[in-house]
Amino acid sequence: MKPYYDVVIMGGGPGGSTLAALLMKQGGLSVAVVEKEHFPREHIGESFAHPLIPVLEESGALDKVLASDCWVKKFGGIFQWRGEDPHVAYFDHVNTVRDGVHRWAMHVNRSEFDKILLDHAADVGAEVFEGASVTKCELLPDGTGREVTLKDGRTVRAGWFVDASGRRNSIVTNKKRDWLSGYRNIAIWQHYLGGKTTQSLPGDWNIFRDKDISPIGCFAFRDGWAWYIPVPKVIDGERVVTHSIGIVTDPAILKRPDCDFTDPELFLRTVKEVPKLRELIQDVRAVDPDRMLTATNYSMINDRFANLDERWVLLGDASYFVDPLFSSGVAFATNQAVATATLLGQTASGDVPEQDVRGMWRDYDSEWHGMAATFALSIDQWYYAIGSDNPDSVYWNSRGKAGSLGLTTDQTFHALLNTAFTPDLLQVLSDGEGVDGLDIEGPFMTAYAEANSLNLGPDAKVRLATGVTVTSGLGLDVPGFKAAVPPIPELMSEEEQKAAATYWSDPVRYADITPSSLGRTLPCHRFFFQDDPDGPQVRGIDTWDGAAEIAKRLNNGPVGWQELIGSLDNAGQRFVRRLLHAGMLDLGGAGVAA
Repeated sequence: MKPYYDVVIMGGGPGGSTLAALLMKQGGLSVAVVEKEHFPREHIGESFAHPLIPVLEESGALDKVLASDCWVKKFGGIFQWRGEDPHVAYFDHVNTVRDGVHRWAMHVNRSEFDKILLDHAADVGAEVFEGASVTKCELLPDGTGREVTLKDGRTVRAGWFVDASGRRNSIVTNKKRDWLSGYRNIAIWQHYLGGKTTQSLPGDWNIFRDKDISPIGCFAFRDGWAWYIPVPKVIDGERVVTHSIGIVTDPAILKRPDCDFTDPELFLRTVKEVPKLRELIQDVRAVDPDRMLTATNYSMINDRFANLDERWVLLGDASYFVDPLFSSGVAFATNQAVATATLLGQTASGDVPEQDVRGMWRDYDSEWHGMAATFALSIDQWYYAIGSDNPDSVYWNSRGKAGSLGLTTDQTFHALLNTAFTPDLLQVLSDGEGVDGLDIEGPFMTAYAEANSLNLGPDAKVRLATGVTVTSGLGLDVPGFKAAVPPIPELMSEEEQKAAATYWSDPVRYADITPSSLGRTLPCHRFFFQDDPDGPQVRGIDTWDGAAEIAKRLNNGPVGWQELIGSLDNAGQRFVRRLLHAGMLDLGGAGVAA
């Protein structure tokens, strides 16, 4: 180990190893990855969402994963949640149906998958140290970096320190993480042989069966929900496809004699009675019949994800984890890695004005917090719907209540007005009906209605409030999903949409057909109070939100509210409402409409 690296990453999981590979691809920085375990090692999270694939392609690891036998191609999900038939969706369902090209992800054997990614980071030039635990990480007295102390007494200096260590309390924030939601979960799982494929379930609703393409299966029952994931493993020297079967429940439920799902026999009896799942697993047998695997305390979030002056960044589960329901954790972590690589690269280049550097560090923190909040609200909206269908369930009636998330009103407004509802989630939750298909009393819809409730009368005029200043510069592209068609397709040209479809037909072959997310920044405008530059801020991306034109119109004096709103698309309207909620618009004495 050298005495100094530009970047030291604690944690060699998918987030940390992908960041290391992206930094080496970007060039210019020395990188060390410090991992406390020796790979391969077992880990929860065996099914992924499709935004992972472009990141693996950009890091150079995708072709290595594809060349292995540790994965099964995944095309979406089957969710037996409420009603007789499951809710189903392909990844990026609307665009997949429109252009006929499937977006896809993977089910994997995590021990093999994670090792491929960590070995790839080493192959491309990062220095990887396994079996090395970090015990302390302190800011240097001169503020130029951090000193990292290992359990064996070694020390190394880092220009920047990235905590990608997972669900532990962060070593740099020195704070306990907060619960992201008001509920507590435990996941209990094991691998089984002899299961049928999820796509083989009978019924006209099954969009996966005819092409024999694999989805994840998620199935609700009285005391929680169960997952069903194909996982290729090597057993007795032979590669076979097992199925990971898991239960997500409340730890308190396990205290009941009939619900101790950590008992292998009780666990198996329980899942064999879950609707739809029972049709797939009547003949299964456990790979290891004497034990169950568990994971707890994962729906948590740190209050801050990055600090430029203290030279640290949180990545992946170290920053937040919402819920395993939609297989989002690794996709979020690796896309955060793209943002982190861009952030560190832009900061280290010396070519970016300090104002823009500080703005981008703020973007990383605030925009990823917005992603976490929106996703958490979406999950709770889903749980609320199930709870209303299961009035006698202790589990479901402790979930999905309005206000159950550990978020302030301001954080909720930011999430809902800055981040569109994830199209895939909306497709599944509403069974294709859109927002109108959601329960109006659920947490998401309650917060959404409140965030959009402030309307001004027809004669109202607005302008920038006294003390509000606007600056233009560069912003960080968050989440920056490559080859994604936005919720408002008109934001992309027809040629760009066709390129995205072509990309998904073969991401390795067509890697260069769509723009890279790595290193990408976007012109933006930032609104804040001049006497409090570190206080509340509203950022608008010029091409997404029309922020440049909105800033110009507001700077030129009072403008009619109805005229302004009527001239903007949905993204622009959300942006103006964010300014309104932040108190950055002078209402000129206008009344607020009921």
